[in-house]
Amino acid sequence: MTQQWWPSPAKLNLFLYITGQRPNGYHDLQTLFQFVDYGDSLSFNVRDDGDIVLTTPVEGVADDENLVVRAARLLQQHTGTSQGADIALQKRIPMGGGLGGGSSNAATVLVALNALWNCGLSDTQLAQLGITLGADVPVFVMGHAAFAEGIGEILLPVEPAEKWYLIAHPGVSIPTPVIFGDPELTRNTPKRTVNVLLDTPYANDCEPIARKRFYEVEQLLSWLLEYAPSRLTGTGACVFAEFDTESDACQILDITPSWSRSFVAQGVNISPLHRFRDVWLRTAGKA
Repeated sequence: MTQQWWPSPAKLNLFLYITGQRPNGYHDLQTLFQFVDYGDSLSFNVRDDGDIVLTTPVEGVADDENLVVRAARLLQQHTGTSQGADIALQKRIPMGGGLGGGSSNAATVLVALNALWNCGLSDTQLAQLGITLGADVPVFVMGHAAFAEGIGEILLPVEPAEKWYLIAHPGVSIPTPVIFGDPELTRNTPKRTVNVLLDTPYANDCEPIARKRFYEVEQLLSWLLEYAPSRLTGTGACVFAEFDTESDACQILDITPSWSRSFVAQGVNISPLHRFRDVWLRTAGKA
């Protein structure tokens, strides 16, 4: 049971507005997070010696810097458990794509090891730990589509339509500081209530900068916009087009430019991680 594969889903920012910048350089946001039924997977083998071993190292990322290892060690330190784990990661979410892969991986580690180690922390407590690893970690830990404010950590559960998405990666990786550091980035979008934002056509303040600085993003997004409402997710590089049905999304997938990496997924308001966790707890008699 401990070696089952736990989901680590991708997310989309259905909209993203930058409402200000703090003295420490962080940006205040208003954004709408929704999960998709596509992502990475992690498996865990509990150890008694306290060691945390990533059995599938990520090229170019030292284990001590990997969010998977950092999340496991953070939970160890916070709970004082003597247990460890061998952790394997199956990577599908493109890195630097704006789909939240690293943050999702960290959240899956926190949620899974909290259960496997019998730590007994609530999702809220895990989210408070997760924010120290990254601003997007809490939404993955809480497991529900959310309207987010602050730097992304103030979450209000919402129920956006669960549409089908064609998600496309243009083959470039966009470091977040490149977008947030651009002097032309809009940083003063007026704050609006969630109800107003949900009834307003969605947009992403980071999109003009990504399109300006990365030709591949501009090229792919311009192509997608011919077929459906499309925009950037997060700070990029992935773009997505929304459809009402899977078949409509797949028709466009079939003609997506060959130089892009594309897939179709459905938006889901309850994280696949939490659906899996709840089944695991019932099966293990811990629910």
